[in-house]
Amino acid sequence: MKAEIITIGDELLIGQVVDTNSAWMAQRLNEQGIVLHQITSVHDDRQHILKALDEAFSRADIVLTTGGLGPTKDDITKHVMCEYFGTTLVEDPCVREHIHTLYKDRPDVLNRLTATQWLVPESATILPNRVGSAPIMVFEKEAKSERLEVKGEGQNSKFLIQNSKFLIALPGVPHEMKIAMTEQVLPYLRLKAKGERLEAKGEIIHRTLMVYGIPESKLAILIEEWEIALPNSMHLAYLPKDGIIRLRLSSYGEATIEEVNQQLDALRPLISDYLIATEDLPVEAILGNLLKQRGQTIATAESCTGGRLAAALNAQSGSSAYYMGSVVAYANEIKEQVLGVKHITLEKYGAVSEQTVREMADGVRRLMNTDYTVATSGVAGPTGGTADKPVGTVWIAWATPEGTEAECFHFGVAREREQITQRAVTVALVRLIQSLNSKH
Repeated sequence: MKAEIITIGDELLIGQVVDTNSAWMAQRLNEQGIVLHQITSVHDDRQHILKALDEAFSRADIVLTTGGLGPTKDDITKHVMCEYFGTTLVEDPCVREHIHTLYKDRPDVLNRLTATQWLVPESATILPNRVGSAPIMVFEKEAKSERLEVKGEGQNSKFLIQNSKFLIALPGVPHEMKIAMTEQVLPYLRLKAKGERLEAKGEIIHRTLMVYGIPESKLAILIEEWEIALPNSMHLAYLPKDGIIRLRLSSYGEATIEEVNQQLDALRPLISDYLIATEDLPVEAILGNLLKQRGQTIATAESCTGGRLAAALNAQSGSSAYYMGSVVAYANEIKEQVLGVKHITLEKYGAVSEQTVREMADGVRRLMNTDYTVATSGVAGPTGGTADKPVGTVWIAWATPEGTEAECFHFGVAREREQITQRAVTVALVRLIQSLNSKH
């Protein structure tokens, strides 16, 4: 089955809001064996929406829309759906009761505009939205019958396949959309799929290996023979970001998990020097899992990264088991007074130096009493660079039970400040992952 997503809203097309819904929905659809064919964003415009629906239905079995279901004049999705499917709005007593219950403690919300939310397209199947006022609407576009001939032992049999196409309109608020997809839409699609005769295919499979420390072109040459020998049922994608390359091996219903795993088993020895993980997780989650497995702890001391290391580590569920805390020492006075960096070190070598970052790492390790610490100090720009220390220069130190190491990185004067700090965070975490893996 193929699906398409249409995101509706001017805010998406002027960059005011970033579309995070589609990525999340794509993952959930893939897990159900539904191939996402295309994602389209359109304005809050009647003609634009109608055209997008026609084009999507020409390619897909399931079309999901997000956005434009609110009660204000700019939210026109529900009205356009009525036009497209030739139906009218009628009052739904269940939706009305739900909205009254939802806002029972907020009488100011129960006004004439909110009342339009319990008007729903008459031909649509309405699924409840537990946390919002906009109901989930399911439309069946058409059912095409196809007569198939199946040859058995000496005889032919024929049967009809009903291929229904569905449109499912979801709210655009991410929190509401996720609950609606999880609790209503995915179970609904699974229920519908049970009654269909579908072409016998396997599940959609994606497996990812993460490598670091090798250019993409060099990696491609390194595994060229393996890649050429891949069966046609599998496809390899290179996904580079912040120095990490994710190698994703995919099969869209044409190979078994065992066959995919066999190919990965042949690939791993070729990239063993650069392999940091065998699953697609954020590097902070990979590091956190390693620390939890070993019962070890970490703290950070940050200057140029400004707390981003701390935020990444803290964002992981269960991080209290291994993450003890951070000192964001942007000013030299804080480096001295809190982390114990010597005044003479700062005077002689400067804040962006091997000596300073080593003392930062050692200082926070004493302060937090952890197994590992990471410290950063650099020139993130766009100003502050010198001939000796241009923008993009970052010193990173790692204090471990075996000692303290430091290394200087040059992330490029042409990069934006955010790119430099994010690259520093990634490298700081990845190098510690490599260190932990080497001790395994």
